[in-house]
Amino acid sequence: MIAKTVSAFRNLLTIALIGLFSLQAQAGSQDFGDYKVLWSVLPSTFLDPEVAKANNLQRSKGIGIINISIMEENEDGTMSPVSGQVEGKVSNDVQQVRFLAFRRIQEGDSVYFIAEYQYSSGELMTFNITARPTGHQQDLTIRFAHSLFSD
Repeated sequence: MIAKTVSAFRNLLTIALIGLFSLQAQAGSQDFGDYKVLWSVLPSTFLDPEVAKANNLQRSKGIGIINISIMEENEDGTMSPVSGQVEGKVSNDVQQVRFLAFRRIQEGDSVYFIAEYQYSSGELMTFNITARPTGHQQDLTIRFAHSLFSD
């Protein structure tokens, strides 16, 4: 049941990001040599109620979801997900800082880190994220900004 729910969650995130790029969701990535950090941000209201409940995520206006993945380049040039640790904070345009409580989710070989945060509609939020792949000594730091709007 949990694997099916996690799979549904990942599929929903993919659909949300593909179909809603121009409206709300944002995705990006940053290269760090052999590693790449990918991120996506979307309003929690984009989640199906059952998926949100099964993953203990609050589905509400004013709550956003951030999803982080760490990928490693293989010898053949393909990328594979890796485990690790992710932490970060988000700040609004008046520099109010909130720390993000990331949870690790694994589905088969896929590993990603999910956190919720509060926002006001149209507010520019700046994310400062640090990812550290398992066995890697150097932090992979990303910074990006995005605004979400309540639907």
